[in-house]
Amino acid sequence: QVQLVESGGGLVQAGGSLRLSCTASGRTFSTYAMGWFRQAPGKEREFVAAITWSGSSTSYEDSVKGRFTISRDNAKNTVYLQMNSLKPEDTAVYYCDAINYYRNYAPFGYWGQGTQVTVSS
Repeated sequence: QVQLVESGGGLVQAGGSLRLSCTASGRTFSTYAMGWFRQAPGKEREFVAAITWSGSSTSYEDSVKGRFTISRDNAKNTVYLQMNSLKPEDTAVYYCDAINYYRNYAPFGYWGQGTQVTVSS
């Protein structure tokens, strides 16, 4: 059973930075590729970033390339999303999940409660 808890969101001005964390309860965390997703009001949940189980490969949605960095620390059962140069359009609830890295980053469905990111202009 996988349980995920996202944290680190908050209110920040445009151009600012936040680092999100996602901690998994399962000891098998290191065997999963992981992804970050976000959902804004009135919109569907969308892919943001992905990382392989070893951290050797990463992938990003085009709008966040060069601004966001995904990383993981398997010893801490944690995946991170460093977000720099934040824009108002980044405002959303951010979720993490285990994913299939080689099948269009399809999430497994172990969503946590999410963490709210609000970027003011």
